[in-house]
Amino acid sequence: MNQSELVEKAMYEHTDLLFRIAYYYVKDKHLAEDLVQDVFLKLYCSNYREQGELRAYLSKLTANASKDYLKSWAYRKVQLTMKLMPKEKMVHKDALVEREELSVLDAAILSLPLKQRETIVYYYLEGLSIKEIAELLNRPESTVKSRLKSAKEQLKLKLRKEEWEVLLHD
Repeated sequence: MNQSELVEKAMYEHTDLLFRIAYYYVKDKHLAEDLVQDVFLKLYCSNYREQGELRAYLSKLTANASKDYLKSWAYRKVQLTMKLMPKEKMVHKDALVEREELSVLDAAILSLPLKQRETIVYYYLEGLSIKEIAELLNRPESTVKSRLKSAKEQLKLKLRKEEWEVLLHD
């Protein structure tokens, strides 16, 4: 399989996963799309040979690209601009986020600190085991477990006042 076929297959199979990973790091749909596109460009330009699972490799690339962006001057500049903008310009986004229960849940996840957010996303949304998450993040399993427990407690506190009409009544 040549490089372009590999990238095409990877895009078909892993785009949704990589987008969710990037989105939960950077909290911006368009930026997450750009980061995923950059990951596929890196894959295309590299001489990747199947040494392990492609999904894990792409997930790690996406997480690293997202973390690099969060450390960049461009991100800090955007954050500063957002603080200086009046809140009225952002109200329409809040109204869209709060319309459905899944949006409320997403907002609660996004409000978690990065370390807890990434463990929640990998464990519940991506279905990875604690051992897989520990390998992906290069952390001990006990650290992943404690971050997961802390994240669940924070989510429970944030979401306990919500009236769930659909999610709890399947």
